[in-house]
Amino acid sequence: MIGKISGRLDWRGPDHVLIDVRGVGYLVYVNDRTLAAMPGIGEAVSLYTELLVREDLLQLFGFPSMIEKEWHKLLTTVQGVGAKAAMAIIGTLGPEGAGRAITLGDARAIQSAPGVGPKLAQRVILELKAKAPMIMAQGASLSSVAQMDEVIETTAPVAKRAVKVDGAAQARAASHSDALSALVNLGYGPSDAAQAVATVAGEAPDLDTSGLIRAALKLLAPKARG
Repeated sequence: MIGKISGRLDWRGPDHVLIDVRGVGYLVYVNDRTLAAMPGIGEAVSLYTELLVREDLLQLFGFPSMIEKEWHKLLTTVQGVGAKAAMAIIGTLGPEGAGRAITLGDARAIQSAPGVGPKLAQRVILELKAKAPMIMAQGASLSSVAQMDEVIETTAPVAKRAVKVDGAAQARAASHSDALSALVNLGYGPSDAAQAVATVAGEAPDLDTSGLIRAALKLLAPKARG
């Protein structure tokens, strides 16, 4: 299994890039967000990857962080959501937005991804609403693993550069997952806790972990813990 590729960006297309790894070129499919953050041709790049294997096809899909890769894997467990549809959802909403939309049952947000109709959007929410909190809780640890400056050594040293990662988005994801973990530790169910955090974050996206916990507790106060 090819889980990560580090090399030099050799070419970029409308939905994929070619990464040269010591003379071997890997064609990697990426979403619009990742493509827009790519460095220039010839510069260093590193992507976490997921290999799709079929009888007549091998395709690599690339992600700038492990949390995006995990969301992509989860989305493809839904009947009717293929690898490219999952890429479209993550590319449109980002991992944080996808988690919030699924937790809050926001089918319109899921449907905003190209190629995703209303029935498929509803199915995504129905099948993943209970599973989403697990991935959301992993957000901080997975984001911290996203070291995008590692490249394979070459005989000719060049300056390192990697896919740009939104530091503010990572900080928000870390705060959300920390708040979710704290609420679960207090005895609230993962689904209730995730929905409360998602609701609060949607209304006040700049709240830190403490603020998220306090606001979420106000929403959860009427709910019985256990």
